[in-house]
Amino acid sequence: MKKREKYPGASSYKDRHGKRRWRYRSRGFTAELGSDYGSDEFEQRYQDAVNRQKSKSSEGAGASRTKAGTLDDLVTHFYKLHFPTISESTRADYRSVIEPLRLKHGKKRIAHMKIRHVMTIKAEMHETPMQANKMLKRLSQMMDLAVTMDWVAANPVLGVSKYATTSEGYHSWDEGEIARFYEVHPLGSPAHICMTLMLYTGAAKVDAVKLGPANVKDGRIEYRRQKTSKNPSGVLISLPIHPALAAALAARPVTFTYLETSHNKARSRKGLGTSMRKWCDKAGLPLCSSHGLRKAICRRIAEAGGTPYEIMAVSGHVTLAMAQKYCETFGRRDMADSAFSRLTGTKAEQNLTNHPERFVKKSPNTL
Repeated sequence: MKKREKYPGASSYKDRHGKRRWRYRSRGFTAELGSDYGSDEFEQRYQDAVNRQKSKSSEGAGASRTKAGTLDDLVTHFYKLHFPTISESTRADYRSVIEPLRLKHGKKRIAHMKIRHVMTIKAEMHETPMQANKMLKRLSQMMDLAVTMDWVAANPVLGVSKYATTSEGYHSWDEGEIARFYEVHPLGSPAHICMTLMLYTGAAKVDAVKLGPANVKDGRIEYRRQKTSKNPSGVLISLPIHPALAAALAARPVTFTYLETSHNKARSRKGLGTSMRKWCDKAGLPLCSSHGLRKAICRRIAEAGGTPYEIMAVSGHVTLAMAQKYCETFGRRDMADSAFSRLTGTKAEQNLTNHPERFVKKSPNTL
């Protein structure tokens, strides 16, 4: 009874070899927890199960054999304490950086990590500076945890600078690229409705795959952006349906969700990303991606003279800084036009009679 109180939803059973194992069940979701009850691996798998996510083998690989104080041990603690506070898509992004680091240095003791070691790890990733910077950020988070747990006295990552990068992140579609996509993928095709839905809602992949007729209320599309630690209730988005989007939705009847497959099943976030990559490549748009469509609608609003608050109302951004950046970046053209409209011509273009007295040619008889 005490065990069940400690791990609600977990129950034990015996496998065909007579070994006792544990399984988590809740509202139709099932996940195996392993046989080592109460271990770090068991705790990690249980926490993932509570979040309705089945643990990947890489997350628990050798956890029961993990040595205390190693990077493997620190990663296990970090996942257990931090993952419940972030979304599933963010977890995947974390793993993409942490797991390669763990695979190479997992057996090394955290107490032995010095600034020179961090610099070496950074240097090994010099060909992918943005990924190296992400690695430094995640490693620093884990080392902060190590400091909190008294494993080390200070965070050695703080003494290592990041690579200077000039990238502005995902490429924002321009109008020519949008037109090219529509030329290749006509009205009624899965690619067309996907493009139009994301372009005229600004929805991220994780939200776009869930949108359907149930989200239409009084001629508007309403949904809550994926819940995060910064907005636990999810930011409510309410948008008028653009005529282009209305035409796309009418051209492709659906059962449950707008982006469902031909078998009437909802697309996954990863599946949508894969499909968009294929559709963009077919249209000859290697720089374009689904995420760039969020930037495209923000660009359009900024170029139309929209305010940062208008961008936030459409995109669901919770901080003003990012919306302000769109206005500063994409609104410069109109601001330049406005500035030049105020110019009345240079001094050389004006009539001499309007020039300062010292530049007017004087008559020889003038004193």
